[in-house]
Amino acid sequence: MTSRKPDEPLARNSRLRLVRPRALATARRAVTTRRTRPAPRPPEGTPPRAELARQARQVLADAVRIARWAAVERGPEAALRAGPEAGTSEERAAAALDLTPGQIRAGWDRARLAGLVELHGDTARPGWRLHAWDRDDSAVLRGWVALFDAWSLVHPAPEGVAPSAVAEVVEAVPQVLSLLQLSQGPVLVPALLDLLGQRVEELREERCEVPATEQTPEQAAGGLESATTAHEPQATPGTDGLPALLDWALEGLAAVGALTLDPGADARHATLTPLGNWAVWVKLEQICVAAQSPAGNIEQSAEDMLRGCARLTPGPARAEYRAWLAARTLSSAVAELLAVARGEDALLRGLAFEALRVVGAPAEAEVRATVTEPSLRPYALLWLAEYEGADPDDAQEVLTREEATWLWVDTAAAVADHGESELLVRHLESAVQGTVPALLDEVRAVGHPRTVQVLVALAAAHPDPALSKAVRRAAFQVHTGGA
Repeated sequence: MTSRKPDEPLARNSRLRLVRPRALATARRAVTTRRTRPAPRPPEGTPPRAELARQARQVLADAVRIARWAAVERGPEAALRAGPEAGTSEERAAAALDLTPGQIRAGWDRARLAGLVELHGDTARPGWRLHAWDRDDSAVLRGWVALFDAWSLVHPAPEGVAPSAVAEVVEAVPQVLSLLQLSQGPVLVPALLDLLGQRVEELREERCEVPATEQTPEQAAGGLESATTAHEPQATPGTDGLPALLDWALEGLAAVGALTLDPGADARHATLTPLGNWAVWVKLEQICVAAQSPAGNIEQSAEDMLRGCARLTPGPARAEYRAWLAARTLSSAVAELLAVARGEDALLRGLAFEALRVVGAPAEAEVRATVTEPSLRPYALLWLAEYEGADPDDAQEVLTREEATWLWVDTAAAVADHGESELLVRHLESAVQGTVPALLDEVRAVGHPRTVQVLVALAAAHPDPALSKAVRRAAFQVHTGGA
């Protein structure tokens, strides 16, 4: 046998096993501890998921027909949503589907809100839920829940009502739905109106709260004068318009199939449908899951919430993302998540984009704007590819070799910061390069700010002395600026 040195030939010829890189999965495994949480059971009497999906398909039947017609027509697809030819397209769709133009407009809006069609700039495309509609009950229920969440957009608010009053009612409606869910039967509209009024008053008081601080007598006098002025009767919004706004809310929820309204013998009453009862239960469970987590994630900042979710497996983590998002306006939540993604912690960067996947369409514009930022570009491109319908296993194909290498280093940084050395060694196998020397050459070229630390950690962790020496030499060269 010929002898060889134990160093260079092995490092030069070591080949990496080519596997599909799953960057975030690798990073998450760095801190995941398996924790079993029994799946909560829906309230007694809730129909099986297959029956709930059948009811959801019935609610969205016209929206599905319109979305499928648009998918075939392609040209009128974009014109249905806007443009000078919209009227013509609506008339053609109405004639083809035996619906009125008004029904076409309403159905198109529902299709868009339920994710059956997706808007990309000036183009509307069939959503993935449309393709899965007949075979995937989960996709159907998610689509209906998206419509349920957007009930206030389905039914126009009464004219002449201040936008602030409309916003207050939208914020207070979950309390009304909780009462309907707990009642397990019809509730008189006057009782709902009393609850709505109380909740609106609570919201106004919460906005007027001022933290107590030590003040000088002059400051206290000035503050008292300001407070007296701020609480004059004419400055406080009245509740005279609440009955009309409650009617609007109940009609909007009835329009999406969440409840039914009955005139009744003495007074109108509202009852949650099985779909509505199930949806309210799901929302309450999401909030309870987040509230029961060790960090109390629903009340935390985005960074603390993501740290609290890092040890959860993907399913429970997504439930907590949804609960955290439900407690905030989407615009502020998206901005906060992207701010965390711009930070130095690579694990939180990946988790922030996982949370943005839960946001979906409302985050598209903000995510698309980050493709010009080198640290966020690979994550944004993967997010957009999956949003536009690419399979998560194939989404990596949208990245260039350089972007994939940058993502590999970023993920390795997350593993080095939060994981074990064994996982870092296994991460080496997910590189797109075929050999260690090729990987090291390209890692040096991408200029990731954590390159030196990643290579030093990998050299310390790898059991092969020859490979460890080559990686350590590469780290030294990056540190000193050598070739």
